Amino acid sequence: MSGTSGDGVDASIINSDGEGHYKILINKYFQYSDEISQNIFRLKRNINKIDDVKKFSVEIDELERKITLFHSNVVSNFTKNEEFKIDLIGFHGQTILHSPKNRYSKQLGDGNLLSQLSKKKVIYNFRQNDLLNGGDGAPLSPIFHQMIVKEKKIDLPVCILNIGGISNLTLIEDLKEENLTSRDIGPGNCLIDEWIRRNKKGTYDIDGKFANCGKTNKLILNQALEDFENIPTKNIRSFDVNDFEINFLRGLDLKDGASTITDFTSSIIANKLLEVISKYNQKISKIILCGGGRKNKILIERIRRDTHNKFIFETTDDYGVDGDFVESQAFAYLAIRSFLKLPITFPNTTGCELPSTGGILIKNF
Repeated sequence: MSGTSGDGVDASIINSDGEGHYKILINKYFQYSDEISQNIFRLKRNINKIDDVKKFSVEIDELERKITLFHSNVVSNFTKNEEFKIDLIGFHGQTILHSPKNRYSKQLGDGNLLSQLSKKKVIYNFRQNDLLNGGDGAPLSPIFHQMIVKEKKIDLPVCILNIGGISNLTLIEDLKEENLTSRDIGPGNCLIDEWIRRNKKGTYDIDGKFANCGKTNKLILNQALEDFENIPTKNIRSFDVNDFEINFLRGLDLKDGASTITDFTSSIIANKLLEVISKYNQKISKIILCGGGRKNKILIERIRRDTHNKFIFETTDDYGVDGDFVESQAFAYLAIRSFLKLPITFPNTTGCELPSTGGILIKNF
């Protein structure tokens, strides 16, 4: 899995039957070179609509090859000293544009080339079938979130809140696939990370330390939240990072800007949590966090504050599942389900018309 942070690849090896069992074997992180990361962000800044994909096709093809070669090296490094056999690879690729209203989602990653280089079966292009079936192509992890709850025997009902670049939640009332409910709810780390990068202070706000030292500009915050509320997001199930911007922070210094954008993010997450849980299941009292945002102590404190301490917050780590690798494990699991022709998306997760299976299987060796 290569996420919106654009900093590297999370890789996991799991064993699963795609339904009632999964076991984590290995998790490992591989950092991109500065060149690849910078090229990812440069392209994402330039690609805001489908026409831009064609306009920047040469740069896209070049970066896609580099990303695919990087993933090939990950596979080689990851598997060379292991005793078990790898049956297939789930290859998500690097998202550069996600536009569900246009039934379009573009991930950089050449499944044919990865299969040829790794000598493995590869499942990739996970979102397209869902988009063709009327869905948003995201979020895709809910069926795996349910698998975690099942495997770890977590009390129901429960909410899984993933704070990656984008925040999304999964409501699990029971273990029936058709009853899964999920949606993106707004920005996660993407705006905070972008503010830190623009100020050349790294790639993210470690533990929320800059936000914690700053003072939120209430006037700017309230206006930004009002503007966000005026965006017609009611029927949107998935977002792209390009759906948000931080230009309203112009004029603030690093720390005050970090505090303001952290409050902006926490307020949106908290309000959507309260709204969605109230709509679907008011009995939920426990929120289980995963994704990089769970480590931002200040962000989590402010989400807790903004939800008026109505929920118990835990992490997947508390149940023996490293929250940094939930998405990479999820795409391994989705690859298995896709291989077995099992559905990976459902009407209440992506808005697809019928439960849909996912990725394309490639064997190119």
